[in-house]
Amino acid sequence: MVTVKEIKKVENSKGEEFFGLIVQSGAMAVKSKTTGRVYLTAKTAFVATTFDEETASSLIGVEFEGTIRKVPTLPYEYTIEETGEVITMTHRWEYVDPALELEEQVVEETLVM
Repeated sequence: MVTVKEIKKVENSKGEEFFGLIVQSGAMAVKSKTTGRVYLTAKTAFVATTFDEETASSLIGVEFEGTIRKVPTLPYEYTIEETGEVITMTHRWEYVDPALELEEQVVEETLVM
């Protein structure tokens, strides 16, 4: 499950504004590469929508089936807001709806036959 935490106004490549949702996974345990200690975290992802601001805002707090997974990307620079540090990233976090993934698998299997 993921929970809608906030909305975000963004601009597409044509300069048109739209609203997206920031969704967050449940808590998960991870191990620090530096210290080896376990800590809890939650992953977030941006999901584009066709909703106006009022509709998008009404979804804050709503839970949806799905997960957030790590997707490899070409390297890009990312600025950590809290510290201003610029780091190089090679992945992004993406929301995945299990029903849509299952639908894609069924279509692929049908095409093979």
